[in-house]
Amino acid sequence: MIIAIGGSAGGGKTSVANALARKLGYKRYSGGDMMRSFAHEQGITLEELHQQAKSDPNFDRQVDEQLKRIGEKEDNFVIDSRLGFFFIPHSIKIYLDAELKIRAKRTMEKARFEECPEDLKEAMRLLEKRAENDAARYEKLYGVNPFEHEHYDLVIDTSKNTVEQTTEQIYRFIKSKVG
Repeated sequence: MIIAIGGSAGGGKTSVANALARKLGYKRYSGGDMMRSFAHEQGITLEELHQQAKSDPNFDRQVDEQLKRIGEKEDNFVIDSRLGFFFIPHSIKIYLDAELKIRAKRTMEKARFEECPEDLKEAMRLLEKRAENDAARYEKLYGVNPFEHEHYDLVIDTSKNTVEQTTEQIYRFIKSKVG
């Protein structure tokens, strides 16, 4: 069984994927980790990679090919990735979202920005801009918007949830699907 967790930045993808993988005893992969590793190999920041990816689709394609290979060769893992649902279509697809203000606070707390803004409004603006850029990029590359909920089997608003609550909700959903 493969569980692909997608969603908005700050929605809880990474934290929940880690917790769910532990609960299930599965391996965990991360599209974000793959991108960060690729940026590091190129000697650039993740933000610079995102900027370059707007005009050079090879950055995305290399990471996406890695996602596809993992989905074809392995089983029993959890992946947090915006495009996991797309490249691993036989997965159970989960989307995590939260209110923008909450996502911005979470992102600031975890210092997920290359240059972490200290102002909440600026963090919110950066998250919105990133989502717009990502949606346009993926639409252009693959004809898909990963932020549209119809691609997913389960959509959860994590605004008021702990990681444990969201993990348990997904666990119950999975058990109801596979027995």
